Amino acid sequence: MRPLSDWPLADRRELVGVFTDIDDTLTTDGAITPDALAALGNLKRAGLHVIPITGRPVGWSEPFARSWPVDAIVAENGAVGLHTPRLPAEGFSSKNWQNPVSDGAFQLQKTYQQDTAARARQFARMQQVAARVLREVPGAQLAQDSPGRETDIAIDHSEFTHLPPDAIARVLAILRSEGMTATVSSIHINGWYGGHNKWDGACWIMRKLLQRDLPSEIWRWAYVGDSTNDQLMFQHFPHSIGVANIRRFEAELEHLPRYITPGERGAGFAQACQAILQAISQPK
Repeated sequence: MRPLSDWPLADRRELVGVFTDIDDTLTTDGAITPDALAALGNLKRAGLHVIPITGRPVGWSEPFARSWPVDAIVAENGAVGLHTPRLPAEGFSSKNWQNPVSDGAFQLQKTYQQDTAARARQFARMQQVAARVLREVPGAQLAQDSPGRETDIAIDHSEFTHLPPDAIARVLAILRSEGMTATVSSIHINGWYGGHNKWDGACWIMRKLLQRDLPSEIWRWAYVGDSTNDQLMFQHFPHSIGVANIRRFEAELEHLPRYITPGERGAGFAQACQAILQAISQPK
């Protein structure tokens, strides 16, 4: 991982959009920081697309999809997309960014990668797997945001409880033995049925919402993340940035981000955005 300052200006100038993780990338201690929130708005004002992509549940993500200055939020590791008809970037105010607008202000649109019947079958099966995890792994608890989940399950390992590495490994083994895709974020262990993931979800939402092909223009996009479940994104994006707290997972990462910010979490995200905006504002 190279310092953020090594990122060539010429590469930054060509960007048209930014994908970003949410937990411990946009957020610090569970809340988005004012500098990270302002950075989202600054990117939009500069004409860039902004799409957070997260392992968090769709229900948890809905107020942020309404209130943040973003094109969309992709939730549950690529399974669900949320977006609303948006005002021009200059129509957003700092007040709107900090306070979710009322449900009636924007008609939230929700779209899924899987059809209704598949989601219903898989939801019932996932609850059985979750019950097995809770029985067989001492200390395992469902994530507190579980009521908002529609296409996956999540076991808390670092948000409100702590699981040691051997217990995390045991949870992953159970999920995978049940035929699930499983990954670890900075706070949760997520499991789901289907081949989708953050990279697949990013490509899907680009086609669905923007009618663009991400792989063919990947050099014009950046990704910012912090954890092991961002590895596919780090692998695919030539302009990949880790906020400094990614050092926590460095030994577990097969694919590292190309650059690393000086600051952690929301401060690091704001630094990455400032690097982009600084390049865009300079004449070629």
